[in-house]
Amino acid sequence: MSSRVNIAGKALRVPRLEHVLTILALCFLSVQAIAQNVSPTEPFGERDTYYPNTEALQKDEMRVIACGTGMPTTRASQAAACFLVELGNGDKFIFDAGSGSAERISSLQIPYDFLDKVFISHLHADHFGALAELWIGGALMGRQKPLRVWGPSGPTEDLGTAAAINALKLVYRWDLSGRVGLVDFRGYGLEVSEFDYTGENTVVYEDNGVSIRSWPAIHSLDGPVSYSLEWNGLKFVFGGDTYPNTWFNEYAKDADLAIHESFVAVPTMVSKMGFTPESALLVGTQIHTAPEAFGKVMAEIQPRMAVAYHFFKDFDTTSEVNDRIRTTYDGPLSLAEDFMVWNITEDEIRVRMAVVSEETWSPPLAGKAEPPGGDADRKTFSEKTDIPVDALNYSGFIISKKWDGVDEALRGVYKEAEEALGQEFPYPGDE
Repeated sequence: MSSRVNIAGKALRVPRLEHVLTILALCFLSVQAIAQNVSPTEPFGERDTYYPNTEALQKDEMRVIACGTGMPTTRASQAAACFLVELGNGDKFIFDAGSGSAERISSLQIPYDFLDKVFISHLHADHFGALAELWIGGALMGRQKPLRVWGPSGPTEDLGTAAAINALKLVYRWDLSGRVGLVDFRGYGLEVSEFDYTGENTVVYEDNGVSIRSWPAIHSLDGPVSYSLEWNGLKFVFGGDTYPNTWFNEYAKDADLAIHESFVAVPTMVSKMGFTPESALLVGTQIHTAPEAFGKVMAEIQPRMAVAYHFFKDFDTTSEVNDRIRTTYDGPLSLAEDFMVWNITEDEIRVRMAVVSEETWSPPLAGKAEPPGGDADRKTFSEKTDIPVDALNYSGFIISKKWDGVDEALRGVYKEAEEALGQEFPYPGDE
């Protein structure tokens, strides 16, 4: 028989009767390694910090990065719900894209062509509010393929994911109309795959050895779902927002990493958020999952590592959430915060924090950039949207007031580019 032990941020499978000996052996080896490897000039070796794009992901390894762990209202220190799953086969998946999470994703400096698959648990803003930034910002920063979105249907057609995505396209139609013909437009597509929210452990994605399943969640209205991702013998579970339910208890079993909301404690909702006790009790225990209930869920499904999120993790709230969870659950636990990282293999789960830069530009391109398609792209866009081609260019009214006093300076920029790159760039209007 074996069980799981959480040691120094690692969830390890060890023989049940050898816990104490294993801990002592690991401690002894750690002390020996430190004594042997310390140098005044050389690096110490393995660190407890993750620096994005400095570590190879092994072929049998899964890495999960928290890109949003906070409350329905965002703040500088915590974005809303978003988790990135990276697999050793090269696939990457985003689960929810809550408000503020696009900045976290940008800080990881992953080429956006690899970030083209998003799975939405439900349509609250704190779970898909950053989708437009990921869609349009990702295209501007180098994605050369459409962004693909999966999400559940709703109790009516206009409350489903497809309706939300189509509405988003309308909201940003002026934005897209103002870019078409001027930029590489391949990344500005937005595709949606809507599936039946009532499906129970139904496969909604399957490719390259990856299987993603969905089952219903209980939150606010009909429609929300939870997900599991299975690959290479590893299982990731993302609960989204949900009241504890028997679907989750059944289908989240055997999870290596089980992410489930653990909402801020009811007294804190009253003292820090100004809720009435009546409202705090309803929202904190019936619409969301209270920390005590989170613990009961994890004690039921027994994951290798339980991950609690969806609360503001402050010096005066973290211990309260932890203590309430520990009244009902004593297994391996992470209290999530933005940029927490889990590296998962069959043998261990390593937990660290990422160190990132806030002053990021575009990450490296995964493919060759193309020049803008000009009128050809505008014609294609016009045919898809029924917007007249004439509306995709300046009107005579606007053109008449362009100031030609800057022509000489701007022609100098074109000349500089020609000399630097050894090719001609016709100045607009000279063609």
